[in-house]
Amino acid sequence: MLKTRVISAVVGLILLIVVLYLGSITFGIAVSLIAAIGLYEFYNSLSNLKNINPIKIVGYLSVIPLLILGIKDTGWIAVDIPTLTGISAIIIIFLSMAFIVFKNKSYNIIDVCITAFGIAYVPFLLSFVILIRNMEYGYCLIWLIFIGAWGTDTMAYTFGRLFGKRKIIPEISPKKTLAGAIGGIFGCMALMLVFGVIVRSYFSLEISYFVLGILGLCCGLISQIGDWSASAIKRFVNIKDYGKIMPGHGGVLDRFDSILFVAPVVYYVLQLA
Repeated sequence: MLKTRVISAVVGLILLIVVLYLGSITFGIAVSLIAAIGLYEFYNSLSNLKNINPIKIVGYLSVIPLLILGIKDTGWIAVDIPTLTGISAIIIIFLSMAFIVFKNKSYNIIDVCITAFGIAYVPFLLSFVILIRNMEYGYCLIWLIFIGAWGTDTMAYTFGRLFGKRKIIPEISPKKTLAGAIGGIFGCMALMLVFGVIVRSYFSLEISYFVLGILGLCCGLISQIGDWSASAIKRFVNIKDYGKIMPGHGGVLDRFDSILFVAPVVYYVLQLA
C-alpha cells in the first residue's frame, strides 16, 4: 500500500506541475474537471442515506463558472467576479426551486439544501485556486495552497508518528493526535518561511515573512479542520473513501479536502497583506 501511495503521489505531482505551467485555460479546465468529479463523489456518498436525492444536474452546471474564470484573463470573456458570482447564484437558486416545483415527486427542499451545500463545498471553494493562479506571480503563489494543505498533512503525520500519544478526535479520525495537530501547524509555518526564501532568491518575489508566518498558522489550522470535516462526513454516511480514482489515496475529495479550506484562506490573506 505504501508503494502504491508513493507512486500515485509522484504521478499526481508531475501532472500538477504540468497543468500549472500550461496556462490559465488548461488550468481552468483541470480545476473544473476536479470540481465535477468531487461533486460526483460528494453526491454519490449521500446515496447511503435514505430519502436524500441531490439535484445533480444543477450541481454539475455550477462548474461552468470555473471554466469562465479560467479563460477570463485571456480576453475572450469580459466579466467581473462579483457579477459572475451573482448570476451563478441566481441561476442555481432558480433552477433548484424549479425542480421542486415541476419535479415535486422526486425532489424536495432538503434535496435543494444538499445540492447547494455540495456546490458551496466543492466548486465554490475550488474557485479560489483559479483566482490565485490568475494573480500576478500566480504560478508561484499557487504553491502556497499545496504547502498549506499537503505540507501540513505531511508534517502532522510525521509529528504524530514520532510523538503522538493523546488522541484528539478519535470518534472522527482515530489516528489523529494532539502532537500531530500541533506539529502540522508549526511545520506549515516553517515550510511557508522556506517558500519565502526560495521565491525571494529565484523569482524576485518578495512576500513579508510575517505574512507568511501568519499564513502558515492559519493554513496549518484550517487545513486540518478541512481534513477532519471530510472525515466527519464519511463517518456519517458510513464510507471509508469518497472514491478510488487515486490508488492508495481514495477519491478526489480524499486528496483535496484540505485544499478546499486552504485556498480561500491563502487568497484573502494575500489580498489583505
